[in-house]
Amino acid sequence: MADTEKYVAYVGTYTHGTSKGIHIYDVDVKEGLLHLRKVVPVNNSSYVTKSRNEKFLYSIADEGVEVFEIMKDGDLKPINQIGIDGMRGCHLSTDLQGKYLFVAGYHDGKVTVVHTHQDGRLGNLMDGVFHRGQGALNERSFRPHVCCVRITPDNKFLCAVDDGLDQVVLYKINHVTNKLQQVDVLRMGREAGPRSIHFSRDGKYAYILCQLTNLLQVYAYHLENGYPRFDLIDEYSTLSDERDPHDAASALRVSYDGKYVFCSTSGDNSVACFKVDSETGKLDRQFSLPTAGDYPKDIALFPDQKHIAVVNNGAGTITTFAINYEKKVITMKGKPQELDTPNCMIFQKIEEAPEIIRDVPEEEAEAAAVTVEKEITPEPIA
Repeated sequence: MADTEKYVAYVGTYTHGTSKGIHIYDVDVKEGLLHLRKVVPVNNSSYVTKSRNEKFLYSIADEGVEVFEIMKDGDLKPINQIGIDGMRGCHLSTDLQGKYLFVAGYHDGKVTVVHTHQDGRLGNLMDGVFHRGQGALNERSFRPHVCCVRITPDNKFLCAVDDGLDQVVLYKINHVTNKLQQVDVLRMGREAGPRSIHFSRDGKYAYILCQLTNLLQVYAYHLENGYPRFDLIDEYSTLSDERDPHDAASALRVSYDGKYVFCSTSGDNSVACFKVDSETGKLDRQFSLPTAGDYPKDIALFPDQKHIAVVNNGAGTITTFAINYEKKVITMKGKPQELDTPNCMIFQKIEEAPEIIRDVPEEEAEAAAVTVEKEITPEPIA
């Protein structure tokens, strides 16, 4: 990246305490620091993602899904919102063409397909599929919990990660009817608790994070007779220390150049880095170190790939670190950013930037927020 490039960060939060929506931060990429600019009100913005053309930002909301236009300076302009005929979602993604927005339903075990318009508007609900069944843990997995939905690199199949059923359900998208058709199930093993799936940049491998076993699994991905096939290559512990009953793997990211995979683990409160062998798909753990915050719900790699931000949901902080790949260590940068119940974070390149990057006083940032009478308890994913 060029030194002149400017970025903002969007942090989705639950509507709790002083957090009223999406926090916009100006990013000092060189130093690995964040500076709060403003808060855009959204009722329980527990997850945000960008459109494929990076012109729009989608956010989970109590009302369903809300979409914003991303302005040249990174500010957000509301476009519209739609209901999803179900309980509040927990994860969003799009297909590679940006035609569909997929919503994962943790609370009701539903996968929802939403049509998107070129002008950014969210359109009709194209399909909605409820998962059915029961997991191995009655006290926790007594019903389906879809916690991640992601398209395969060939844009042919949708992977719906269900940590309640210990499986990844694979759907084919019928582009004529705009409906989902189940074609297979990838079973992860009893009490695995799969939480997230990402693919390597070249599309050859799939990474699946299992929160109950604290394992990062690597699969070879390819098509066989027109259908998706996942072959397990190896699996790796995400932990920095011995297993504790409170440990639960929580976030998964692939570096922009595809050379590294990062994940975080709550309880252990650590972030781990693995180096990718592009020829074999195998991983080599570089480090697993403390995040200086409780419940690292999400992680985000800075655009320069030299810094990482950790979203500590339990601690109510965002901590940033410089990454030394040679020495295999991370070093904290500045003071933790304090905000209630942060849940996810993404970076966005912008065309214009404020003349002065500064931290907005808390009362000024709150002035942009609205008071919400009803608060929703965050979904109980560890």
